[in-house]
Amino acid sequence: MHTKENSCCCSFEDCKLTTEWLLSRTRHRPKIAIVCGSGLGLLAENASNKQDVRYEDIPNFPVSTVPGHEGRLVFGNIKGKSCVFMQGRFHLYEGYSMCKVTFPVRIFKLMGVETIIVTNASGGLCQDFKVGDIMVIKDHINLPGFAGQHPLCGPNDERFGIRFPCMSDAYSKALRKLALDITAELGYSNFVREGVYCMVSGPNFETIAEARMLHILGSDSVGMSTVPEVTVAKHCGLSVLGLSLITNKVSLDYSREEKVNHEEVLQISKMRAEMLQNVLMTFIARSHQVETINNNNPNAV
Repeated sequence: MHTKENSCCCSFEDCKLTTEWLLSRTRHRPKIAIVCGSGLGLLAENASNKQDVRYEDIPNFPVSTVPGHEGRLVFGNIKGKSCVFMQGRFHLYEGYSMCKVTFPVRIFKLMGVETIIVTNASGGLCQDFKVGDIMVIKDHINLPGFAGQHPLCGPNDERFGIRFPCMSDAYSKALRKLALDITAELGYSNFVREGVYCMVSGPNFETIAEARMLHILGSDSVGMSTVPEVTVAKHCGLSVLGLSLITNKVSLDYSREEKVNHEEVLQISKMRAEMLQNVLMTFIARSHQVETINNNNPNAV
């Protein structure tokens, strides 16, 4: 169908081959996929009956090259629910095409996954945000997409989704409400926010002028991932929940001296990982509510 010279480097046949390879090597049939962002790979540790596969062993799969991204698919059960965790994601700045960055999402779709939870570490642009806050993503700005770096560019395969998908409801309102209800019950409301995530390609952290521009555009946080996966998940008809851990305050002031670094991001991620685990485990335990949402309103994604 699509050739390697085509703008899409991952054909339906490639996806099918990878899916069949994985299904033949695990007894799990996950309905929920969790993408673990920088320093958040520990989210998979509480799963039972685990089976893991290294990315490098999976046909057609990219390989993580960034510290804090272990590079494994972990299959396991959380509260009796079959899940698959990505311990490490892929980024444009690693040199991967958008097609490769989002390849796992299409694999999850073919495996029977219905809901995808994306997590990331991001910098806070909203001046009310504090380091360590958890932001439930309600919307995003796809800055690379404005410049033509978009995962749905190229020929559209109707077996995955329609040519022109609507993105105004990319992050399920019902799933966001469920997540906010859970964080309130757990007593986390004082550091849980809701906001707009902006993706830049990276790998450098933003200049002050760039950060000011993003803030004016309505971004509450900024990072270098997530949006491509969410776009493809929406295209595939998956329900999406996005959680962003604010690991640093992005400077909007030329007089500020502190500078962000990746080690700091990983340190803050580790600090909040246990609380994120609690949120996700409770969320997955209530996945029957997710299924009810999906069954009653197929468009509630």
